[in-house]
Amino acid sequence: MSLVKELMKKNVITISADATIKDAIAEMKKRRVQSLVINKKSPFDAYGIITFADIAKAVIDECGDMEMLNVFDVASKPAVQVSENMDVKYAVRLMLNLGFRQVLVVDNNELKGILSLIDAVFDLE
Repeated sequence: MSLVKELMKKNVITISADATIKDAIAEMKKRRVQSLVINKKSPFDAYGIITFADIAKAVIDECGDMEMLNVFDVASKPAVQVSENMDVKYAVRLMLNLGFRQVLVVDNNELKGILSLIDAVFDLE
């Protein structure tokens, strides 16, 4: 049995919900990632996530006009979350059932990391 905390990536790239889509694309390119976690605006807020696919769909829907969109307009919020002490097989089952490639790892309303389907599946026995 593996726990989520053993496989999650702890170095999570975050961005403000007020950032522009151009900012998000630039950050994704710079960090070589396909998603960014949206920071909470207050201690009682929820984390969000924006993926490259979310951005691509939004740009197509807006006919390429990225000036009109910010991260909050496109992001999924609240993001699906799991506990760092969850068995990985249940996290994988959740991702597969929901059609997600990654979930945030959050405990006590604080971001601990991110778990991708690829990282988790390669570890399953």
